Amino acid sequence: MNLLTESGRIKQGDYTRVIYTWIKDGKWHPSQYKEAIAFLNEQHASNPSSRAALSLLGYCYYFTQDFANATQCYEQLVQLYPDVEHYKLNYAQCLYQSCMYEEAMRATFQFESNSNYKTQILKLQAAIKYGEEDMSAAKTLVEQISNEDPDKEVNLGCILFKESRLDESLAKFVNAIQMQGYKPDLSYNIALCYYQLKQYPSAMKHIGDIIERGIREHPELSVGLTTEGIEVRSVGNTITLHETALVEAFNLKAAIEYQLKNYDAANEALTDMPPRAEEELDAVTLHNQALISMDNDPAEGFEKLQFLIQQNPFPPETFANLLLLYCKYEYFDLAADVMAENAHFTYKYLTPYLYEFLDALITQQTSPEDAYRKFDEMATKHSDILRKLMKQMQDAKQAQNDDSVKKYANEYENTLELYIPILMSQAKIYWDLEYYEQVEKVFRKSVEFCSDHDTWKLNVAHVLFMQENKFKEATGFYEPLVKKSYENILNVNAMVLANLCVSYIMTGQNEDAEELMRKIEKEEEQLAYSSPDKKIYHLCTVNLVIGTLYCSKGNYEFGISRIIKSLEPYSKKLGTDTWFYAKRCFLALLENLAKQMIVIRDSVLDECLQFLAHCEEYGTEVKAIIEPPLELETLNPGKNTVTYEARLLKSLLLQIMQ
Repeated sequence: MNLLTESGRIKQGDYTRVIYTWIKDGKWHPSQYKEAIAFLNEQHASNPSSRAALSLLGYCYYFTQDFANATQCYEQLVQLYPDVEHYKLNYAQCLYQSCMYEEAMRATFQFESNSNYKTQILKLQAAIKYGEEDMSAAKTLVEQISNEDPDKEVNLGCILFKESRLDESLAKFVNAIQMQGYKPDLSYNIALCYYQLKQYPSAMKHIGDIIERGIREHPELSVGLTTEGIEVRSVGNTITLHETALVEAFNLKAAIEYQLKNYDAANEALTDMPPRAEEELDAVTLHNQALISMDNDPAEGFEKLQFLIQQNPFPPETFANLLLLYCKYEYFDLAADVMAENAHFTYKYLTPYLYEFLDALITQQTSPEDAYRKFDEMATKHSDILRKLMKQMQDAKQAQNDDSVKKYANEYENTLELYIPILMSQAKIYWDLEYYEQVEKVFRKSVEFCSDHDTWKLNVAHVLFMQENKFKEATGFYEPLVKKSYENILNVNAMVLANLCVSYIMTGQNEDAEELMRKIEKEEEQLAYSSPDKKIYHLCTVNLVIGTLYCSKGNYEFGISRIIKSLEPYSKKLGTDTWFYAKRCFLALLENLAKQMIVIRDSVLDECLQFLAHCEEYGTEVKAIIEPPLELETLNPGKNTVTYEARLLKSLLLQIMQ
């Protein structure tokens, strides 16, 4: 039922009471608030001094989180009715929600010392100081709240959390939930503390409780329906949604899955949350969506992050993530411009470590030598810290002080996670120049710290593989990484599997290579049965790399045949990356044929023509090149397809054959 279309049946003086009742009962869908706001605006325009219309209008704006318009409404009410204290309080709250902290604090000074809202004002002032990150002032104000007030414990927990005193903060929240009983927001705070402590199972337990209760108590919020492919309308940013803490819980779940590199699960957590229109999304959800979409649609991810840093406020991680992603996609000029244009953000949101790291990355574009020196200085500093922590850990073990051992071990792990990106960036400078022996030397210097770190082992394996005379050593690094996920081998990067197979072949371990390929083929068949529409490239990549190896050694007949078979069936195996490897070998074949350096049997050439015809048929929707996400000049869409390039290669081959 649409209330507003039936308002003519209600006495003119009662319309506000009816709207108020419906709002309080939570019977409206968010879209109806727009109708209510339009209706109330009409009433206010016809009678500007209408107290009821203006107060309800402010309430509706606040309810839909349009704090700017809500502020204007309550500001007028304060001017019209200066003696009504709850209008003053609502006005101050709207200013606070709009992040106008100075104005909000001034608004709280309008109350008399004996005001009935003394406690609420004190809490609001503490929240304002918290928003300004003035923790000492916030704590002073919170301590003035009565010990009987359950919010005091929660507020102290929030301040402790901001001060990174996570164990103490967690204790406060646990105590608060014991005092007040279960509340979704308190359960979320506990989960957040566990997340920061990297105790992910405990965090997920509390997240699960929030989601389970939300689904059970509020089926109207349509949790999970979007993931199931069911089209549902937006549930809006209602007070009910806010009170369930479902949005916060799903965002935290996505963050945990992202940290654990379960990217599909992270994306599913974001789509599981109650559906809202894009313009209704909160900043944290928008930020998380941007990160998750970077692999599939980096242009959209960048657009969302760029939008967020223009808002006030935005999630603190946004600024650093935008800069790091610019550097990842080698938009160093853009990163430098953003840092220069937002110097105040640089000091506020970047740690000294991150500032130095980004500075070195950006320097790499103009002066690799200076960049290497900067990375080397950072690496030396972190090496010294790691050695010191290692010594402290050994001393604590000898003293049998378990708490100290745990503390130093955590510090060591955290420092190592900072050291690894420095090391990899330093090595990449030589890698880009193809000085693989120098890369190996860089890695050798760090063996005392990184020998058990998977990222280090993987990159050592790659650099040994690229030297083409150290396949045995490369096998020793690749094998443990593959065996760790042997039961779920499709979770291993396809290129790692391909390089291991090549290493086996080059060291005469053909049986091991065949066994690994059989294992991959078996798992791909099982996945194809359970997810028939999913494209899987692991075995295809392995065969492509092996085919490329034989072509590079001059055995084009076997190499090309291997490549042709690797892309069958074309509907599932033909992709931008797989086509890249295939066409490289075909171009090398055409070059050698044109120079009459090799002779290929006619049957193989006919097989090549047939292969290119298949690629032409199935490659109409497959891009030949993935364009950089922020490039203004785009390639001709008709030419940037596998179909076009396959037709071109076929034409060249026919000319050579004639």
